Amino acid sequence: MDQSSRSTERQDTTFLYLYALAWAGGAIAYVPFLTVLLPVQVSAIAGEAAVDWLAYIAFVGAIFASLAPIAFGWLSDFARNRRVFVAIGLVLSCALLITAGTASSLRELLIVIALWQMGLNMMLAPLAAWAGDCVPNHQKGQLGGLLSVAPAVAAVSGTIVTLPGLADSQERLWLVAAIVVACVLPALIFGKPKTFPELLTSTHDEDDAAKPVGSLNAVVVRMWTARLLIQIAEAALFAYVLLWFQSLSTSITDNISAMIFSLVLILGVPLTMWAGRWADKRDKPILPLVWCAGIAALGLLAMAVSSVLVSALVGYLVFGIAGTVFLSLHSAQTLRVLPRPESRGRDIGFFNLTNTVPSLIMPWLTLALVPVFGFSGLFFLLAALASLAFFILLKTQP
Repeated sequence: MDQSSRSTERQDTTFLYLYALAWAGGAIAYVPFLTVLLPVQVSAIAGEAAVDWLAYIAFVGAIFASLAPIAFGWLSDFARNRRVFVAIGLVLSCALLITAGTASSLRELLIVIALWQMGLNMMLAPLAAWAGDCVPNHQKGQLGGLLSVAPAVAAVSGTIVTLPGLADSQERLWLVAAIVVACVLPALIFGKPKTFPELLTSTHDEDDAAKPVGSLNAVVVRMWTARLLIQIAEAALFAYVLLWFQSLSTSITDNISAMIFSLVLILGVPLTMWAGRWADKRDKPILPLVWCAGIAALGLLAMAVSSVLVSALVGYLVFGIAGTVFLSLHSAQTLRVLPRPESRGRDIGFFNLTNTVPSLIMPWLTLALVPVFGFSGLFFLLAALASLAFFILLKTQP
Protein backbone atom coordinates (compact mmCIF):
# COMPACT_ATOMS: atom_id res chain seq x y z
CA MET A 1 0.00 0.00 0.00
CA ASP A 2 1.48 3.36 -0.99
CA GLN A 3 1.99 6.20 1.46
CA SER A 4 -0.77 8.41 0.05
CA SER A 5 -3.45 5.78 0.48
CA ARG A 6 -2.04 4.86 3.88
CA SER A 7 -2.22 8.47 5.08
CA THR A 8 -5.98 8.59 4.50
CA GLU A 9 -6.83 5.17 5.96
CA ARG A 10 -8.97 5.41 9.08
CA GLN A 11 -8.91 3.55 12.35
CA ASP A 12 -11.80 1.16 12.89
CA THR A 13 -14.82 2.98 14.35
CA THR A 14 -15.60 0.09 16.70
CA PHE A 15 -12.18 0.40 18.29
CA LEU A 16 -12.61 4.17 18.70
CA TYR A 17 -15.90 3.62 20.54
CA LEU A 18 -14.42 0.88 22.72
CA TYR A 19 -11.48 3.11 23.50
CA ALA A 20 -13.76 6.04 24.38
CA LEU A 21 -15.71 3.72 26.70
CA ALA A 22 -12.46 2.66 28.38
CA TRP A 23 -11.42 6.31 28.74
CA ALA A 24 -14.76 7.06 30.37
CA GLY A 25 -14.13 4.14 32.73
CA GLY A 26 -10.80 5.71 33.65
CA ALA A 27 -12.59 8.94 34.59
CA ILE A 28 -15.23 7.05 36.57
CA ALA A 29 -12.40 5.38 38.47
CA TYR A 30 -11.50 8.63 40.23
CA VAL A 31 -14.14 11.36 39.79
CA PRO A 32 -16.92 9.99 42.06
CA PHE A 33 -14.37 8.85 44.63
CA LEU A 34 -12.40 12.09 44.91
CA THR A 35 -15.33 14.50 44.61
CA VAL A 36 -17.97 12.74 46.71
CA LEU A 37 -17.17 9.38 48.29
CA LEU A 38 -13.80 10.20 49.86
CA PRO A 39 -14.89 13.56 51.37
CA VAL A 40 -17.97 11.87 52.88
CA GLN A 41 -15.83 9.09 54.35
CA VAL A 42 -13.28 11.53 55.78
CA SER A 43 -16.02 13.69 57.28
CA ALA A 44 -17.50 10.66 59.03
CA ILE A 45 -14.13 9.63 60.46
CA ALA A 46 -12.40 12.92 61.18
CA GLY A 47 -15.28 15.20 62.10
CA GLU A 48 -14.04 18.78 62.56
CA ALA A 49 -10.57 17.75 61.37
CA ALA A 50 -11.94 16.69 57.97
CA VAL A 51 -10.64 19.78 56.15
CA ASP A 52 -7.10 19.18 57.42
CA TRP A 53 -7.28 15.47 56.55
CA LEU A 54 -8.46 16.22 53.03
CA ALA A 55 -5.65 18.73 52.56
CA TYR A 56 -3.03 16.14 53.53
CA ILE A 57 -4.67 13.50 51.34
CA ALA A 58 -4.89 15.87 48.37
CA PHE A 59 -1.24 16.84 48.71
CA VAL A 60 0.04 13.25 48.92
CA GLY A 61 -2.31 12.19 46.14
CA ALA A 62 -1.10 14.99 43.87
CA ILE A 63 2.54 13.95 44.35
CA PHE A 64 1.89 10.32 43.41
CA ALA A 65 -0.48 11.35 40.61
CA SER A 66 2.37 13.45 39.20
CA LEU A 67 5.10 10.80 39.35
CA ALA A 68 3.22 7.57 38.61
CA PRO A 69 2.14 8.43 35.03
CA ILE A 70 5.73 9.20 34.05
CA ALA A 71 6.99 5.95 35.55
CA PHE A 72 4.31 3.66 34.17
CA GLY A 73 4.21 5.45 30.83
CA TRP A 74 7.95 4.84 30.50
CA LEU A 75 7.60 1.19 31.56
CA SER A 76 4.89 0.62 28.96
CA ASP A 77 7.20 2.19 26.36
CA PHE A 78 9.99 -0.14 27.41
CA ALA A 79 7.77 -3.23 27.43
CA ARG A 80 6.01 -2.18 24.19
CA ASN A 81 2.77 -3.52 25.59
CA ARG A 82 0.06 -1.10 26.69
CA ARG A 83 -2.68 -3.68 27.29
CA VAL A 84 -0.84 -5.56 30.03
CA PHE A 85 -0.24 -2.40 32.05
CA VAL A 86 -3.84 -1.23 31.58
CA ALA A 87 -5.14 -4.61 32.74
CA ILE A 88 -2.90 -4.81 35.81
CA GLY A 89 -3.63 -1.18 36.68
CA LEU A 90 -7.35 -1.86 36.34
CA VAL A 91 -7.18 -4.71 38.86
CA LEU A 92 -4.96 -2.85 41.32
CA SER A 93 -6.86 0.44 41.20
CA CYS A 94 -10.24 -1.25 41.71
CA ALA A 95 -8.93 -3.39 44.58
CA LEU A 96 -7.33 -0.40 46.29
CA LEU A 97 -10.45 1.71 45.74
CA ILE A 98 -12.47 -0.86 47.67
CA THR A 99 -9.74 -1.10 50.32
CA ALA A 100 -9.89 2.66 50.85
CA GLY A 101 -13.38 2.25 52.25
CA THR A 102 -12.03 0.21 55.18
CA ALA A 103 -9.38 2.78 56.21
CA SER A 104 -10.13 4.33 59.59
CA SER A 105 -7.15 6.62 60.26
CA LEU A 106 -5.32 9.37 58.42
CA ARG A 107 -2.19 7.23 58.16
CA GLU A 108 -4.12 4.36 56.59
CA LEU A 109 -5.86 6.68 54.15
CA LEU A 110 -2.60 8.31 53.08
CA ILE A 111 -1.00 4.93 52.38
CA VAL A 112 -4.01 3.56 50.50
CA ILE A 113 -4.50 6.74 48.46
CA ALA A 114 -0.82 6.77 47.47
CA LEU A 115 -1.00 3.12 46.34
CA TRP A 116 -4.35 3.72 44.64
CA GLN A 117 -2.91 6.62 42.66
CA MET A 118 -0.10 4.35 41.50
CA GLY A 119 -2.53 1.64 40.39
CA LEU A 120 -4.86 4.17 38.77
CA ASN A 121 -2.08 5.77 36.74
CA MET A 122 -0.67 2.38 35.86
CA MET A 123 -3.95 2.04 33.96
CA LEU A 124 -4.43 5.61 32.69
CA ALA A 125 -0.95 6.48 31.39
CA PRO A 126 -0.57 3.46 29.06
CA LEU A 127 -4.23 3.82 28.06
CA ALA A 128 -3.56 7.38 26.90
CA ALA A 129 -0.44 6.30 25.00
CA TRP A 130 -2.38 3.47 23.34
CA ALA A 131 -4.46 6.02 21.43
CA GLY A 132 -1.26 7.62 20.15
CA ASP A 133 -0.16 4.22 18.86
CA CYS A 134 -3.43 3.52 17.05
CA VAL A 135 -5.29 6.68 15.98
CA PRO A 136 -3.96 8.46 12.86
CA ASN A 137 -3.51 12.21 12.90
CA HIS A 138 -6.45 12.85 10.58
CA GLN A 139 -8.74 11.30 13.25
CA LYS A 140 -7.27 13.05 16.28
CA GLY A 141 -10.12 15.59 16.29
CA GLN A 142 -12.71 12.81 16.22
CA LEU A 143 -10.83 11.15 19.08
CA GLY A 144 -10.95 14.38 21.09
CA GLY A 145 -14.70 14.57 20.58
CA LEU A 146 -15.15 11.03 21.88
CA LEU A 147 -12.91 11.74 24.87
CA SER A 148 -15.18 14.63 25.86
CA VAL A 149 -17.84 12.12 26.86
CA ALA A 150 -15.73 10.86 29.77
CA PRO A 151 -16.08 13.80 32.22
CA ALA A 152 -19.85 13.96 31.70
CA VAL A 153 -20.26 10.22 32.19
CA ALA A 154 -18.06 10.33 35.29
CA ALA A 155 -20.16 13.13 36.80
CA VAL A 156 -23.38 11.24 36.08
CA SER A 157 -21.94 8.05 37.58
CA GLY A 158 -21.23 9.92 40.80
CA THR A 159 -24.86 10.98 40.93
CA ILE A 160 -26.06 7.41 40.33
CA VAL A 161 -23.93 5.65 42.94
CA THR A 162 -24.98 8.18 45.60
CA LEU A 163 -28.72 7.81 45.02
CA PRO A 164 -30.40 7.52 48.44
CA GLY A 165 -31.08 3.93 49.40
CA LEU A 166 -29.11 2.40 46.53
CA ALA A 167 -25.98 1.40 48.47
CA ASP A 168 -24.11 2.08 51.70
CA SER A 169 -20.67 3.69 51.75
CA GLN A 170 -18.70 0.48 51.16
CA GLU A 171 -21.14 -0.82 48.55
CA ARG A 172 -20.77 2.43 46.62
CA LEU A 173 -17.07 1.71 46.15
CA TRP A 174 -17.85 -1.80 44.92
CA LEU A 175 -20.38 -0.31 42.52
CA VAL A 176 -17.86 2.20 41.16
CA ALA A 177 -15.28 -0.55 40.70
CA ALA A 178 -17.80 -2.71 38.85
CA ILE A 179 -18.69 0.15 36.49
CA VAL A 180 -15.01 0.82 35.79
CA VAL A 181 -14.35 -2.83 34.95
CA ALA A 182 -17.42 -2.93 32.70
CA CYS A 183 -16.12 0.11 30.79
CA VAL A 184 -12.42 -0.76 30.46
CA LEU A 185 -12.51 -4.52 29.94
CA PRO A 186 -14.28 -4.53 26.53
CA ALA A 187 -11.46 -2.53 24.94
CA LEU A 188 -8.86 -4.92 26.34
CA ILE A 189 -10.73 -8.01 25.17
CA PHE A 190 -12.41 -6.94 21.94
CA GLY A 191 -10.36 -3.92 20.83
CA LYS A 192 -8.47 -4.91 17.70
CA PRO A 193 -7.08 -1.69 16.22
CA LYS A 194 -5.54 -1.44 12.78
CA THR A 195 -1.81 -0.91 12.70
CA PHE A 196 -0.38 2.36 11.39
CA PRO A 197 3.42 2.05 11.05
CA GLU A 198 3.80 5.81 10.63
CA LEU A 199 2.48 6.28 14.18
CA LEU A 200 5.29 4.12 15.49
CA THR A 201 8.02 5.94 13.56
CA SER A 202 9.83 8.84 15.18
CA THR A 203 9.25 12.22 13.58
CA HIS A 204 13.01 12.73 13.84
CA ASP A 205 13.29 10.31 10.96
CA GLU A 206 11.42 12.71 8.69
CA ASP A 207 13.03 15.34 6.51
CA ASP A 208 14.42 17.88 8.94
CA ALA A 209 13.92 20.60 6.37
CA ALA A 210 10.21 19.95 6.44
CA LYS A 211 9.90 19.44 10.21
CA PRO A 212 12.90 20.77 12.16
CA VAL A 213 13.49 19.12 15.49
CA GLY A 214 13.86 22.46 17.23
CA SER A 215 10.52 23.74 16.00
CA LEU A 216 8.82 20.51 16.97
CA ASN A 217 10.16 20.73 20.51
CA ALA A 218 8.96 24.33 20.67
CA VAL A 219 5.46 23.16 19.70
CA VAL A 220 5.51 20.58 22.50
CA VAL A 221 6.55 23.21 25.03
CA ARG A 222 3.84 25.62 23.88
CA MET A 223 1.18 22.91 23.98
CA TRP A 224 2.27 21.93 27.51
CA THR A 225 2.34 25.53 28.74
CA ALA A 226 -1.05 26.43 27.26
CA ARG A 227 -2.71 23.42 28.89
CA LEU A 228 -1.12 24.25 32.25
CA LEU A 229 -2.50 27.80 32.11
CA ILE A 230 -6.04 26.62 31.31
CA GLN A 231 -5.86 23.89 33.94
CA ILE A 232 -4.91 26.40 36.65
CA ALA A 233 -8.13 28.28 35.88
CA GLU A 234 -10.12 25.02 35.81
CA ALA A 235 -8.70 23.89 39.17
CA ALA A 236 -9.41 27.23 40.83
CA LEU A 237 -13.04 27.29 39.70
CA PHE A 238 -13.60 23.62 40.51
CA ALA A 239 -12.59 24.29 44.11
CA TYR A 240 -14.16 27.71 44.69
CA VAL A 241 -16.99 28.31 42.24
CA LEU A 242 -19.64 27.26 44.78
CA LEU A 243 -18.33 29.79 47.31
CA TRP A 244 -18.36 32.48 44.63
CA PHE A 245 -21.93 31.67 43.58
CA GLN A 246 -23.06 31.76 47.21
CA SER A 247 -21.36 35.13 47.71
CA LEU A 248 -23.67 36.48 44.97
CA SER A 249 -26.84 34.64 46.00
CA THR A 250 -27.72 32.54 49.04
CA SER A 251 -30.19 30.59 46.91
CA ILE A 252 -27.36 28.63 45.28
CA THR A 253 -26.97 25.26 47.01
CA ASP A 254 -24.37 22.56 46.49
CA ASN A 255 -26.94 20.57 44.51
CA ILE A 256 -27.62 23.48 42.15
CA SER A 257 -23.88 24.02 41.73
CA ALA A 258 -23.43 20.33 40.86
CA MET A 259 -26.23 20.60 38.29
CA ILE A 260 -24.55 23.62 36.67
CA PHE A 261 -21.24 21.74 36.56
CA SER A 262 -22.92 18.73 34.95
CA LEU A 263 -24.66 21.00 32.41
CA VAL A 264 -21.30 22.42 31.37
CA LEU A 265 -19.90 18.94 30.78
CA ILE A 266 -22.96 17.74 28.88
CA LEU A 267 -23.11 20.80 26.60
CA GLY A 268 -19.41 20.46 25.94
CA VAL A 269 -19.76 16.99 24.39
CA PRO A 270 -21.54 17.86 21.10
CA LEU A 271 -19.46 21.01 20.69
CA THR A 272 -16.23 19.06 21.13
CA MET A 273 -17.34 16.44 18.63
CA TRP A 274 -18.24 19.11 16.09
CA ALA A 275 -15.00 21.05 16.63
CA GLY A 276 -12.93 17.87 16.44
CA ARG A 277 -14.46 16.75 13.16
CA TRP A 278 -14.09 20.29 11.77
CA ALA A 279 -10.40 20.26 12.68
CA ASP A 280 -9.92 16.88 10.98
CA LYS A 281 -11.67 17.92 7.77
CA ARG A 282 -9.87 21.29 7.52
CA ASP A 283 -6.54 19.90 8.77
CA LYS A 284 -6.47 22.67 11.40
CA PRO A 285 -5.69 20.72 14.59
CA ILE A 286 -4.66 23.68 16.74
CA LEU A 287 -7.17 26.31 15.62
CA PRO A 288 -10.09 25.08 17.80
CA LEU A 289 -7.72 25.22 20.79
CA VAL A 290 -6.94 28.85 19.95
CA TRP A 291 -10.65 29.68 19.80
CA CYS A 292 -11.41 27.90 23.06
CA ALA A 293 -8.59 29.60 24.97
CA GLY A 294 -9.80 33.00 23.76
CA ILE A 295 -13.44 32.26 24.60
CA ALA A 296 -12.41 30.94 28.02
CA ALA A 297 -10.62 34.24 28.70
CA LEU A 298 -13.75 36.17 27.75
CA GLY A 299 -15.84 34.03 30.09
CA LEU A 300 -13.45 34.68 32.95
CA LEU A 301 -13.53 38.43 32.25
CA ALA A 302 -17.33 38.31 32.38
CA MET A 303 -17.10 36.55 35.72
CA ALA A 304 -14.63 39.12 37.03
CA VAL A 305 -16.98 42.04 36.35
CA SER A 306 -20.20 40.25 37.37
CA SER A 307 -22.02 41.47 40.43
CA VAL A 308 -25.33 39.63 39.89
CA LEU A 309 -26.02 35.93 39.63
CA VAL A 310 -27.35 35.87 36.04
CA SER A 311 -24.27 37.40 34.43
CA ALA A 312 -22.07 35.31 36.69
CA LEU A 313 -23.74 32.11 35.50
CA VAL A 314 -23.43 33.16 31.86
CA GLY A 315 -19.73 33.90 32.30
CA TYR A 316 -19.16 30.57 34.04
CA LEU A 317 -21.04 28.65 31.34
CA VAL A 318 -18.97 30.34 28.62
CA PHE A 319 -15.71 29.56 30.41
CA GLY A 320 -16.74 26.06 31.47
CA ILE A 321 -17.89 24.92 28.03
CA ALA A 322 -14.86 26.43 26.29
CA GLY A 323 -12.57 24.81 28.86
CA THR A 324 -14.25 21.42 28.44
CA VAL A 325 -13.83 21.53 24.66
CA PHE A 326 -10.24 22.74 25.01
CA LEU A 327 -9.10 20.00 27.38
CA SER A 328 -10.64 17.13 25.41
CA LEU A 329 -9.28 18.30 22.06
CA HIS A 330 -5.91 19.12 23.60
CA SER A 331 -5.57 15.59 24.98
CA ALA A 332 -6.04 14.18 21.49
CA GLN A 333 -3.90 16.71 19.62
CA THR A 334 -1.04 16.29 22.11
CA LEU A 335 -0.59 12.81 20.64
CA ARG A 336 0.05 14.46 17.27
CA VAL A 337 2.96 16.63 18.39
CA LEU A 338 4.93 14.25 20.62
CA PRO A 339 8.05 13.50 18.56
CA ARG A 340 9.11 10.04 19.74
CA PRO A 341 6.71 7.06 19.68
CA GLU A 342 9.30 5.02 21.57
CA SER A 343 8.86 7.36 24.56
CA ARG A 344 5.21 8.31 24.01
CA GLY A 345 3.97 6.92 27.34
CA ARG A 346 6.67 8.71 29.32
CA ASP A 347 6.07 11.99 27.48
CA ILE A 348 2.32 11.80 28.10
CA GLY A 349 3.22 11.34 31.77
CA PHE A 350 5.04 14.68 31.66
CA PHE A 351 1.99 16.26 30.02
CA ASN A 352 -0.06 14.87 32.90
CA LEU A 353 1.79 17.27 35.18
CA THR A 354 -0.46 19.97 33.72
CA ASN A 355 -3.35 18.17 35.45
CA THR A 356 -1.71 17.78 38.86
CA VAL A 357 0.56 20.82 39.31
CA PRO A 358 -2.40 23.28 39.26
CA SER A 359 -3.74 21.62 42.41
CA LEU A 360 -0.51 22.64 44.14
CA ILE A 361 -0.47 26.17 42.68
CA MET A 362 -4.14 27.10 42.93
CA PRO A 363 -4.50 27.31 46.77
CA TRP A 364 -1.65 29.83 47.02
CA LEU A 365 -3.12 32.00 44.26
CA THR A 366 -6.47 31.99 45.99
CA LEU A 367 -5.06 32.78 49.43
CA ALA A 368 -2.98 35.63 48.00
CA LEU A 369 -5.71 37.28 45.92
CA VAL A 370 -9.19 36.62 47.30
CA PRO A 371 -8.73 38.15 50.80
CA VAL A 372 -7.33 41.34 49.25
CA PHE A 373 -9.07 41.73 45.88
CA GLY A 374 -12.05 39.39 46.23
CA PHE A 375 -13.00 36.79 43.64
CA SER A 376 -12.84 39.45 40.92
CA GLY A 377 -9.09 39.77 41.40
CA LEU A 378 -8.69 36.01 41.07
CA PHE A 379 -10.81 35.90 37.92
CA PHE A 380 -8.88 38.76 36.30
CA LEU A 381 -5.65 36.84 36.89
CA LEU A 382 -7.15 33.63 35.50
CA ALA A 383 -8.41 35.56 32.47
CA ALA A 384 -4.85 36.81 31.91
CA LEU A 385 -3.56 33.23 32.06
CA ALA A 386 -6.17 32.05 29.56
CA SER A 387 -5.30 35.00 27.29
CA LEU A 388 -1.65 34.00 27.47
CA ALA A 389 -2.63 30.47 26.44
CA PHE A 390 -4.52 32.00 23.50
CA PHE A 391 -1.45 33.89 22.24
CA ILE A 392 0.86 30.92 22.81
CA LEU A 393 -1.37 28.66 20.71
CA LEU A 394 -1.94 31.38 18.12
CA LYS A 395 1.81 31.26 17.50
CA THR A 396 1.65 27.47 17.32
CA GLN A 397 -1.15 27.42 14.72
CA PRO A 398 0.37 26.89 11.26
